Amino acid sequence: MQDLHTAQTAQGDIEEAIVAGILSARIKPGTRLSENQLATLFGVSRTRVREAMMRLETRAIVHVSPRRGWFVVEPLAEEAVTVYAARRVIESGLLRCMSELTAAGRDKLRAHLAEEKAAISAGDKQRLICLMGDFHIRLAELSGNIVLIDILRDLTARTILISMLYQSDFHAMQSHIGHCGIVEALEAGEFTKAAELSIEHLEEVEEGLDLTSRPDPLSELRNSLSLPPVAATTKNAAASIIQKK
Repeated sequence: MQDLHTAQTAQGDIEEAIVAGILSARIKPGTRLSENQLATLFGVSRTRVREAMMRLETRAIVHVSPRRGWFVVEPLAEEAVTVYAARRVIESGLLRCMSELTAAGRDKLRAHLAEEKAAISAGDKQRLICLMGDFHIRLAELSGNIVLIDILRDLTARTILISMLYQSDFHAMQSHIGHCGIVEALEAGEFTKAAELSIEHLEEVEEGLDLTSRPDPLSELRNSLSLPPVAATTKNAAASIIQKK
């Protein structure tokens, strides 16, 4: 039984490390995840790594490419739309069901907003991406519902991957203001208003995405060769060629 527990713990550590890396914007869409390297890092067998990867695949965080290995997903534009739709339903429903905001919950949200403001002042984009996503996980944590927390954590990770692909400009202040409005409504006990503001906020973030663009399939090699970024039209054509192959 101890060996089974150890194996489950190792798989959980691998999964959480990868999700945490995405949430902090340190792991980017399309990143290759080597079974050998992960096995070495976590001191487990490749079988354990593969099992962790399969679990992440069911969570739509990674996918396997035949004869190439495991990769962090690169969400399509159509998927981005469905992910944001899911988040609006879940987050607004969560806030509507709240009946009180505890002092501890209020303090955590205020501290989080202070961190956002400090990161904006410092111009720390990577930290901001992490904090902006983390805010919504903090909202889920107010419910104390483990299922909702896990769902929002995975959806937030997928949202960050979407943002890294399709968000040309990071509107940190706009998102911060949206978060402040939600917290103000919660502090006033206006949970229906907080739910409505959460919908408006997520709609604004989604509208800031350029879903007409497509990831450059040769971006990694292009950067290695110090070549200029591909033009949008060329990028779309390249993606179309790759898909046909």
